Amino acid sequence: MRVLITGGAGFFGLHMARRLLMDGHQVVLLDIADFDPAEYQTLGEPLPEGWERQVDFIKGDVRDPKAVDKALEGVDVVIHAAAALPLWHPRDIITTNVDGTRVVLERSQRRGIERVVFISSTAVYGIPEKHPLYEDDHLDGVGPYGKSKIAAEQICAQFRNRGMVVPIVRPKTFIGPGRLGVFQILFDWVERGKPIPVIGSGLNRYQLLDVDDLTEAVMKLLTLPPEFVNDTFNIGAERFGTVREDVQALCDHAGTGAFVVPTPANFVKATLRVLEALKLSPLYKWVYGTADKDSFVAIDRAKAKLGWQPRYSNAESLCRTYDWYLAHKEELQGRTGVTHRVAWSQGALRIVRDLLPSGKRAKAQKIHEPLRGEQKP
Repeated sequence: MRVLITGGAGFFGLHMARRLLMDGHQVVLLDIADFDPAEYQTLGEPLPEGWERQVDFIKGDVRDPKAVDKALEGVDVVIHAAAALPLWHPRDIITTNVDGTRVVLERSQRRGIERVVFISSTAVYGIPEKHPLYEDDHLDGVGPYGKSKIAAEQICAQFRNRGMVVPIVRPKTFIGPGRLGVFQILFDWVERGKPIPVIGSGLNRYQLLDVDDLTEAVMKLLTLPPEFVNDTFNIGAERFGTVREDVQALCDHAGTGAFVVPTPANFVKATLRVLEALKLSPLYKWVYGTADKDSFVAIDRAKAKLGWQPRYSNAESLCRTYDWYLAHKEELQGRTGVTHRVAWSQGALRIVRDLLPSGKRAKAQKIHEPLRGEQKP
């Protein structure tokens, strides 16, 4: 099978390509970012000998029909993962996520490619009052990113009506080896043994997703019969606790003395809002605005229709991603930006980090004493 991955040089694209190559498939990557083959060997077990010959990279934009046409040559199926991130300019978010999706689907249909897997987002649900969230719940995207994903899903539905198989995946925030961005900030503070402030009490439940569990779900969407896959699927971890429990599990795993500290949510959010406006913090509204809220989806449909079962809990994914970060920290130095594969400049957060004293385990014990006997929500 020859598979095109749009956004193929991104975090998910690298892991998805690795999975396909391990299973003996050919891969075409389309991305506006550069492709570095060396990165493939840092993310897991060694790839089969000669794997480089099974990968074609095309530098191009999904909004460019010519680039998409070139990438589609000889392709059997498509994974459309290219997307503008929430930090991008609103115009680029809309044109990339909406217009780019239309271009990919139109050009795929013209070539007779019947199946395009679309990687959407749980941002389409907005900030709802009830949980868990189901695929048929009301959609209410927050900001240009959430709204653009809803519009892109509507385009996918149009092409389903034209006879194409267009599975839609709504993954929770996914992590794993190679994931940096906002998580690199967390890992940096944990490594230094700093108190880890969480917005609010930390007793809310915030579901994550391991990237290996995501690639397993997408493999099923690529290969199972159309009657099982031509639908919309939430994908997330099955085992997760409160934010305080999951982050403290990471701190305990690190053994650096780092510990979780609750903070007043309204004050912290207001402060982060000002720092964001002044461009002194890399944290954007979708990150800090939902950090003290429950956020988890039901995954029953994917388990029932696809036979998919996630392997990793939130805590397990955080710990293995942290271990990868420690193992590769030296080679990551000096690489900053706004994508998930590089560190984000901490801005004013770095000043806060440096002012905070390194944590003592006794302090962590004192903070956690009220948790004893509490029931998980």
